[in-house]
Amino acid sequence: MPALSWSGWQPLPLDPPLRDPAIIAELLDGGQSFRWWRLTAPAETWLGIWNSRIVQLEFSTDETRWRTLSNPAKTAERDLQRYFGSGAGEANPIDSLPWRSDPHLARCLSEFPGLRILRQPFGETLLAFLCSATKQIVQIKQMLALLAERHGAALITPVEREALFSPSTGLSFPALHRLPTWAELAQVPEAELRACLLGFRARYIHQTAQFLAAHPGWLEETEQLPYPEAKVRLCSLPGVGEKVADCVLLFGAGRLEAFPVDVWILKAMTAHYGLDDWKPAQVAHFGRVHFGALAGLAQQYLFAYERRHRRR
Repeated sequence: MPALSWSGWQPLPLDPPLRDPAIIAELLDGGQSFRWWRLTAPAETWLGIWNSRIVQLEFSTDETRWRTLSNPAKTAERDLQRYFGSGAGEANPIDSLPWRSDPHLARCLSEFPGLRILRQPFGETLLAFLCSATKQIVQIKQMLALLAERHGAALITPVEREALFSPSTGLSFPALHRLPTWAELAQVPEAELRACLLGFRARYIHQTAQFLAAHPGWLEETEQLPYPEAKVRLCSLPGVGEKVADCVLLFGAGRLEAFPVDVWILKAMTAHYGLDDWKPAQVAHFGRVHFGALAGLAQQYLFAYERRHRRR
């Protein structure tokens, strides 16, 4: 086998471009995905893993570049375009949102130029958001890292790891394993899942894995269904409520009409839209009606703005 090596750097056209480190962090490490890490390098460089793909992104004032490990460049480029969804070489969808008549949405859009919705693998997104209940981002990342290290295949050997990330590069990174598939999780006892710091979530993941093992093709069918039908099916899984289902459909199936409602969105809709004491389901319905077919994209801007300003 040839030695594992990085491909050459290639440009990744993003419209609008990403230049602000805070917005880059919001996109890659703000709650959409939990498998990106900022590398301690001079440039704004990030390492991400999905499926069996390992990618580095480097952001500068001039361009965004990517490179991958020993995968055909054509396949990697196609995967990246899909992963970054709308905006990666496509027309900017922001103009379809009602920002002209919604001054708060306009503020959010202007504060986070380049923010977009990532399109992640559907099965991995379900696993991630089953881990998310009552947990912060850093804790979700820790749970997924343990699941990957203990139950997912290693993507590179320790020797390759030393060669690719020598101490002289100044790069820090996690163990490079893919997440376990749902078929693999079906073989893992619940007690071993709990050892990955999952707590009560281990039961939901174990039961979901058993259900999916007994219903082959169920996830693939669900991903292709229209939004209302897909959401009903997801909500039938153990531990999946409306918010988790909307997150899975928005970030894993590209259903941009999904409008996940968490504590940040409840605060935003109360403070800026007057929805005092509305229940999450009511807020989600309002979001889909008010923001339209791209409600999920609007939600991400509202979410980012609220987190930034509430913390300040």
